[in-house]
Amino acid sequence: MKCPHCQTEYHPNTETFDVGCDVHYCWILEKQICPACSQLVLQLVCLKKYMADFGPFSGEELRRSVAWPRSASRPNPPKEVPAEFCEDYIEASLILGDSPKASAAISRRCLQHLLREKAGVKPADLATEITEVLDSNQLPSFLAEAIDAIRIIGNFAAHPIKSKATGEILAVEPGEAEWTLDVLEGLFDFYFIQPLILQQKREALNVKLAEAGKPPLKQ
Repeated sequence: MKCPHCQTEYHPNTETFDVGCDVHYCWILEKQICPACSQLVLQLVCLKKYMADFGPFSGEELRRSVAWPRSASRPNPPKEVPAEFCEDYIEASLILGDSPKASAAISRRCLQHLLREKAGVKPADLATEITEVLDSNQLPSFLAEAIDAIRIIGNFAAHPIKSKATGEILAVEPGEAEWTLDVLEGLFDFYFIQPLILQQKREALNVKLAEAGKPPLKQ
């Protein structure tokens, strides 16, 4: 696994502690020490509760979350991404393990804001805005397919409130919250990182052209 403190990959040596059971679930706490940075990592695991002749016992893992450190499940966006988008992305990533529904709501709102600011779509519901940016053919095919999948996974046709009320806490399909964050990462790279890289390369080439006594590249 990857250490949430130092991001180093390591093979976990896990100690498990029985926390207890309630009427529905059983809980265990997994303790690990990162060998690279020597910091503690705690994961709380929820298990399905079964009943047997000798009492309750736990079985199938239902979910787990990092109890310590409290940090986002993904790296922060690059510094080139404006704060207005970074803040929503980081918050959606931070709560992903605790509430995929809330994470997806924040991500959809961030996506809608990004499309309006960078793709220039007319304000409407999210499904309409996604259609507009796809019809404009301004995105590379892999990003176009990725953003269109948000509608497919989220089943906007059956649940139109998802596209009309971004920010609402609504049920999500498995993987929907993670995918929306993946799409935001790709759009951040397309709108903020790649243009900057090309601009830096253009400036470097113009320096060489100037040294050779030739005119600079046209903007």
